[in-house]
Amino acid sequence: MNQLLDESLSLQIAESIKSKAKKPFDNAYKAVLVTEGAKYVQGFIVFSGHPFKPVEHAWIELENVIIDPTFPHLKRKAENIWYFPAQSLTVKKLKAIIEESEEDYPEDDPLPIYGDAPYEYYGDVMLGDQKYLDAYQAAEVKCREINGLDAEKN
Repeated sequence: MNQLLDESLSLQIAESIKSKAKKPFDNAYKAVLVTEGAKYVQGFIVFSGHPFKPVEHAWIELENVIIDPTFPHLKRKAENIWYFPAQSLTVKKLKAIIEESEEDYPEDDPLPIYGDAPYEYYGDVMLGDQKYLDAYQAAEVKCREINGLDAEKN
């Protein structure tokens, strides 16, 4: 299921938008605005080692490839990162949601976007709809697999 990460395009777009570390949602938003035909995607990434759990993340998808404008900051090899999408939004839909969020909750950052209520629990927090929970659970399984973790001990 894991689409391929286009490493060179990820690096190119990261440079063009001046990607920042620990800002995957902002980076993906800026990237989707400058990449014709791309979709904004939120979900989770998994890689071996610390933090030994799925990491909430955002990227863009263009045709059948993943473009991750935060990739240079992950300091991982592309083949050692797995992506688990929870939701995908067109630029038009994304802009509409952000505009509405800024109107309704001007003091809050509009990103990330968690879909429709009711929200589900994943990890230690309650965020996202059923698709988020499904993506998180699939990411947890992969995380245990690649890190050799025993679910009962962790």
